[in-house]
Amino acid sequence: MITLQHTRASAVVREPAVWAAAQVLLLGVVGATAGLGPLGWAAGLAYGFATWAFLGYGMQRHRTASLGPADRVTLARGLMVGAVTALVADRAGQDVPVALVVTLAAVALSLDWVDGQVARRTGTSTALGARFDMEVDAFLILVLSAYVAVQMGPWVLAIGLMRYVFVAASWRFRWMNASLPPSYARKVVAAVQGIFLVVAASGVIPFAGVLVGLALASLVWSFGRDVLWLWRNAGVPVGGSGHV
Repeated sequence: MITLQHTRASAVVREPAVWAAAQVLLLGVVGATAGLGPLGWAAGLAYGFATWAFLGYGMQRHRTASLGPADRVTLARGLMVGAVTALVADRAGQDVPVALVVTLAAVALSLDWVDGQVARRTGTSTALGARFDMEVDAFLILVLSAYVAVQMGPWVLAIGLMRYVFVAASWRFRWMNASLPPSYARKVVAAVQGIFLVVAASGVIPFAGVLVGLALASLVWSFGRDVLWLWRNAGVPVGGSGHV
């Protein structure tokens, strides 16, 4: 029994550590090709350490000895998000290698569909995997909104911060912790945020501000609708999933 527990504990520590090492390797590649200063390295390493700590804690809490195939796809997405974070933080929105940032972010967003498909087809959907996927999505949106905000104004940050404000509010108002019923509209709104922010970050269209404004309006509507539903149904157990 002790040997089994030791083996399981070692696996919980080892796999997240391997992915953290992969994050450092990717940062090294980005640094060698596009250049990374101290701030970029600090942001990228902090992100990698936070991912390692979050995932290790989650695996212990859910008594998971190894990650599933969909989780590994999410981790690959997370590596790209770490690189985007480092690039955006390093240049403070100025002289950012736009093509590289847009490519990494676009691939990370595209793989969001892949990890969902892998989880369903392999029957390996887990609460930990869903939560980890949600956190990767939310942080990428936050980083992209910070980058776009440099060009369009601080109001764009509301897109990335709204989910975190919702979580913070749920600490004060316990009724906001209830599960929401499944909603296709919520998924569409969540996808729109990333797509429109990537388009805005690319600078390829002149009316990107309109798209970002529409993305923010749809997000306000989605969160507002869900908060109203939670308030009206406080104390009523309903299965479902929360905001991405």
